[in-house]
Amino acid sequence: MVRLTTKLLLCSTLVAPSVLAAQDLGGPVVELEDIVVFGGLLPTSLETTGAIIDVAERDAIVREGLGATQALASLPGVSASANGGLGSVSSVRIRGLGVPYVGVRLDGIDIADPSSVQTAFNFGPLTTGALDRIAVIKGTQSAIYGSDAIAGAVELQSWRPAKSGVSGRAKAELGSNETRAATLSLGYLDDRAELALSLGRVTSEGFSARDTDDENDGFTQSNVTLYAAYQVSDAIRVGANGFWSDGTTEFDRSTTDPTGESDETRRGVRVFGEVETGGWSHDLSFSRYEIDRFDAGGFTREFLGARDTVAYLARGDVSSSVSFAFGADWTEERAELDGDDYDASNSAAFAEMKATPIDAMELSLTLRYDEYSDFDGQLSGRAALSYRINDATILRTSLGTGYRAPSLYERFGPYAGSVALDPEESLSFDLGIEHSYGDRATVKATAFWSEIEDLIGFGASPDCLPSQSFGCYIQTDGTTTTRGFELSGSYAITDHVRLAGAYTLTDAENDGERVVRVPRHDLSLALEADVTDRLQLGVNMTRAADSLDGAGTPTRLDDFTVWDVSARYDITETASVYGVIDNVADASYQTVRGFNAPERTIRFGVETSF
Repeated sequence: MVRLTTKLLLCSTLVAPSVLAAQDLGGPVVELEDIVVFGGLLPTSLETTGAIIDVAERDAIVREGLGATQALASLPGVSASANGGLGSVSSVRIRGLGVPYVGVRLDGIDIADPSSVQTAFNFGPLTTGALDRIAVIKGTQSAIYGSDAIAGAVELQSWRPAKSGVSGRAKAELGSNETRAATLSLGYLDDRAELALSLGRVTSEGFSARDTDDENDGFTQSNVTLYAAYQVSDAIRVGANGFWSDGTTEFDRSTTDPTGESDETRRGVRVFGEVETGGWSHDLSFSRYEIDRFDAGGFTREFLGARDTVAYLARGDVSSSVSFAFGADWTEERAELDGDDYDASNSAAFAEMKATPIDAMELSLTLRYDEYSDFDGQLSGRAALSYRINDATILRTSLGTGYRAPSLYERFGPYAGSVALDPEESLSFDLGIEHSYGDRATVKATAFWSEIEDLIGFGASPDCLPSQSFGCYIQTDGTTTTRGFELSGSYAITDHVRLAGAYTLTDAENDGERVVRVPRHDLSLALEADVTDRLQLGVNMTRAADSLDGAGTPTRLDDFTVWDVSARYDITETASVYGVIDNVADASYQTVRGFNAPERTIRFGVETSF
């Protein structure tokens, strides 16, 4: 069950989060600024931004399960598919566009894999233990994030303390398929210092990934996240954050070989400094991300990827109604596949102007120019506008251009052709309206459209080398187009009963042929009831219809409807127990042809804060 519109703190790729929500957690809170959202280079409130942003908060994330894809898929305009259970290769699509077109950041660190065939993030091993918030910024965001954010961006934020002094949170969960999970978060917060540490562990026997055998495919992973910041003076703040995860995923290598096993280690670190001077803020950061994947039986056995980024951003008010930001960054990506090394770098300059000519309007204009080491530079832009018609109704619209740079593997790997690849280029537009009916209800409707040209694909061509008899990566004919409509809302039926829902109609085509694994109709409903002051019950329904899959001529996957029920009981003000039955009707369905989805599962957990 996901709160479709809510306040949040969303970390930008360049700026460490410097404000926290003041929450009543049973202790004194540190009074900080109002919560803001970084939907661009300049801060703005979620209520006034022109960008379309949807959020899953901590409570909703926990209820959706251990895999983050479930919480993401509950948001309007977002769908997910998986080659099996927890830990398996999983894709998240925003408005019909898959992971190569989705930028992903964890606490400001770019975590897309530079060693994969296409630079992308595998959502399968992403667990929810240490996550406090998941936000999706929809529409082309290359002007903010650079390459790959054609469909939008996913911002992940780990747990942070919200009350003064020492605080923490602990959770333990047991479930079907011999699944066990535990997370412990500890933190400290005062007027100058902020410290957060989270430790997590997940193990599961799982179920068979493919529908051709009954051998279980398990998953094991350990996680650590760390955030630390210190206010040296009124004008200077420094800090560092990072994460580490190490896990093993079992998978069915083929319909006749169920013995696949992949080991994966991810680690990232970011150091930053913030200086306030003369009415301007200056932020400087360095981040490094590394991923090491090993598959002893794979065609390629070892994948090593790394990314270094240095970034600078300055922000200030030009006048009472105009703010300005400018900056630059430099990024180097490296990949090593069984000893074959590839690397490339790019430099970028960017700027954003935000204006509020009248109280009811906010306009932001963003430009970014990227200069790559091995192909022509790319200019991308975004314009976002919001206009409040009255106290209850607001219009939002954005227009953006973007690009996807060819990956290191596409450019330099064994199937790179004799002609240099150009980036894919995109244009997107959305228009939305949001209306509130007092404190009782909200409704939001958004129409969207995007187009991608200069597609990169694999095929036979005169541009292939003589040794590439099977083909190579080339620029292909055709255009990918997605268009559709998102509708979401919430309604407080009574003071104790709440209903929320989201529906997305997506029409995604590639050169006139429908894109696979994208449901044309995607619906989710959530009902919550406060039975007593301590007991809360919930029912979730998810339905996906009219989705295609398969090579050659795709065929239709079966439509499916999944019901989940949940209960939470507050033992004390700071401790609670919960239980969830996922897929209570034991529906049989697939999001990828030939790969199983979870049957009925039961989860029990206990969670406490202190």
